Formats: sequence, structure tokens, C-alpha cells
Amino acid sequence: MERGYVQIYTGDGKGKTTAALGLALRAAGAGLKIHIVQFMKGQHYSELDALEPFEGRIAIEQYGDPEFCSFSDPPASRDVARAMAALQRARELLGSGECDVLIMDEALTACLFRLIGEDDLLGVMEEKSQAMELVLTGRGATPRLIERADLVTEMREIKHYYRQGVLARRGIES
Repeated sequence: MERGYVQIYTGDGKGKTTAALGLALRAAGAGLKIHIVQFMKGQHYSELDALEPFEGRIAIEQYGDPEFCSFSDPPASRDVARAMAALQRARELLGSGECDVLIMDEALTACLFRLIGEDDLLGVMEEKSQAMELVLTGRGATPRLIERADLVTEMREIKHYYRQGVLARRGIES
């Protein structure tokens, strides 16, 4: 790619990570190398299994607790440490040449829950190489992050079966 852009997938609706994974598959099909750094996710999701055949083209690393984040105020130090480790890994990838597309999954949510700072994410946006595509997902994109991004898509919940008590289903939500 001659020029990479910054994309944000945010909002309270379902589909942010799914959209980023779709982009990863498309990029892999075009011969690009993709690296996914998952903030706040340590559980086993079906996409981990689905991406195994793409080893060498799509790499994925989780930096969350297997029990997910505690959502405390202030945040638990162990959750902050995991998010900071994910941020550090993303920064390592920015100039490493290891990937053409870097997806920081749930980085916006980590910012929302004060596990990392807004300035941290703005810094990543500025540090990325000119040719790298950078994708940030999660709820709560701030006005400054939105302003800096080149593309912003908001997933808005209109109706969700979760409201009727349907829990995450394997292969669909997990």
C-alpha cells in the first residue's frame, strides 16, 4: 500500500470486532500481513480458531484476563498493566515492518475504562508508518480520536436479542 489510513469502528452496537476481522480477511486475501492486538480480551473466542489457517498472514495476540476486565473505578492495576502491555506491543509493531495492517481491537474501550489514555492512542496514530493501515475498535471513541481518524464507522444498536436475555452464542457473538 502506498498510503495507510486510520480507521475507527465504534458505537454501542454489535459488529465492531467483526468488521475488523472482515477487513483482516480481505487484506490477507490481497497478500497483506495483519497483526491483531486485543485489549481486554483473554477469553477464547471462535475467531482464534478461525484464524489458525491464516497463520503467517494474520497474527492475533490477547492481552486481557480470561475472566475479562473488572470495570472498577479506579481500574484494577492488573487490568491497567495488561492494557499497557498491549499498547506497548502495538507500538513495537508500528515501525517493525511485521505487518501492513495493525488492528487494535477494543483499544477504544480500554481508553473508555481508563486503562490507557486518549493521548496514548493519539500517539499511536501519529507514530504509525505512512504505509500502515491502523484500525481501532471499541466503544466510546472520543471527539479527538474521531477528528484524527480518516474513517469512522459507528455501530448503533437499534434492537438486540440480548435485551430478551439471549446470552452470547458460540460462533455468533463468541
